[in-house]
Amino acid sequence: MEMLSYEFMRRAFLAAIFIAGIAPMLGVFLVIRRQSLMADTLSHVSLAGVALGFFLNLNPTLTTMFVVILAAIVLEYLRMMYRSYSEISIAILMSGGLALALVLMNLSGGNSSTSIQSYLFGSIVTITSDQVVFLGILFAVTAVLFLLFKKPMYVLTFDEDTAHVDGLPVHWMSMMFNVLTGVAIAVMIPIAGALLISAIMVLPAAISMRLGKSFNMVILISIVIGLAGMMTGLTSSYYLSTPPGATITLVFIAVFLLVNLIRRVIILLQRKKQAKN
Repeated sequence: MEMLSYEFMRRAFLAAIFIAGIAPMLGVFLVIRRQSLMADTLSHVSLAGVALGFFLNLNPTLTTMFVVILAAIVLEYLRMMYRSYSEISIAILMSGGLALALVLMNLSGGNSSTSIQSYLFGSIVTITSDQVVFLGILFAVTAVLFLLFKKPMYVLTFDEDTAHVDGLPVHWMSMMFNVLTGVAIAVMIPIAGALLISAIMVLPAAISMRLGKSFNMVILISIVIGLAGMMTGLTSSYYLSTPPGATITLVFIAVFLLVNLIRRVIILLQRKKQAKN
């Protein structure tokens, strides 16, 4: 294919493969734990990390990682403090992160505003070789942790009280999951963009939950859908000259709508068949 003759497209496809593995593995747990907005919250907080990097003249990726990890820890602390009102932690961190980002952008001068805009929408086609390597390492770490802690996380996800009775370190496991999600978001922000990263993490999981009959099947379908959506969106963006992150997101939304429509049609046909019998 013509587009694979370009080195930047080869890097983009390799990055898409890694993201397609990382995002669904974390996204399924986020959706089942009813923490879908956590990805959106951490992505908004990441803008404060980017702005801090420009303000201190440091690598924005490093400052973003520091800020997002700190936010992930605070998010768990607030969640435990307001058990019955967990959405409070999301509102506090999201608004606080955006407010801090705006203040730091203003203090940094006008030049940082243009740079931060690139983090808002991201661009997978501008990814560097070092970022691809970092994504590969993150994918390997996420996969190993997933295989090692799948069963404890499964118990924690579906019944936190049972996990506590079984002697699992509930708070530490939940906090480490938040931190891992925060690190993944910090790494993927320059590629997918702060405004779209949550969709890439949540939508494959939401689609797979409509198709899978077991937890393992949901994970597998989520990864397959993530890979197919990333490849289709990236290929379409190349030929249509559209933003890659936005195109990938629209592909996932189209698949989500199509799957739900097909399921609805199947249910209606089954009901008609039962009514005839």
